[in-house]
Amino acid sequence: MEVHEGSQKVRIGELPWAAVDPDRHPHRLGERETAGLRALIEPLVPDAKALHKRRWVDRKPVWDAIDPVTDLLVDRFGSWAAGWNWTVGEGDRDGGVVGSWCCALHSVSTPADTAGLVLEALQEWRDWLEELAALFAALTPSASRPPEPGHWEQACRRLVTLVADRSEAQSGWHGHCEQVLSWFLAHQGLPHDRAREIVTAAVDNSFESWRAPDQRVITTVSSRFARALQTPG
Repeated sequence: MEVHEGSQKVRIGELPWAAVDPDRHPHRLGERETAGLRALIEPLVPDAKALHKRRWVDRKPVWDAIDPVTDLLVDRFGSWAAGWNWTVGEGDRDGGVVGSWCCALHSVSTPADTAGLVLEALQEWRDWLEELAALFAALTPSASRPPEPGHWEQACRRLVTLVADRSEAQSGWHGHCEQVLSWFLAHQGLPHDRAREIVTAAVDNSFESWRAPDQRVITTVSSRFARALQTPG
């Protein structure tokens, strides 16, 4: 799924940390701003309760409403907001962590209720990004001394375990897991391409949809992750 921010296509699964880092993209909505945003979302979505009483073909407007809603959020807040409906499992897109939204077919109801759910899902996604930012900071070694032995292994282990838990290790979860590991390395100052290269080599297709990684797999991936960081590249 693609949305447009100016002339740029936004693919949430490919966004670098700089595009979603909460410190670079402040986000707070007061009551008046929330009410204004709800008023903008409501005209973009159909009354699905009425549509569901008719033929299946009439449900197409439900799916067609997602892109305009995403466009609105991205235009207003930045590309990070494109993850608002990156839900657990097989929703509008595969392998995310948002639980309050399921998918267009099951989450779109009346315009008013749908607008409220969109904002709830957006906040859940934002909370996730802020949680990651806080964890990245906590896992960053002190500038005054080198990291302790095993630091990078433990960092990788914590992040993999967290993403597997939040995504319930459902369909496509490993894509976001690799992205989060890359985001962590970008937070440490590595260039985006180098971070992706390290993570791809470390994971090496070790993760699978619908299966949480066992401790042996996590240990293997974390060891490769740490070795790559300690190897000049």
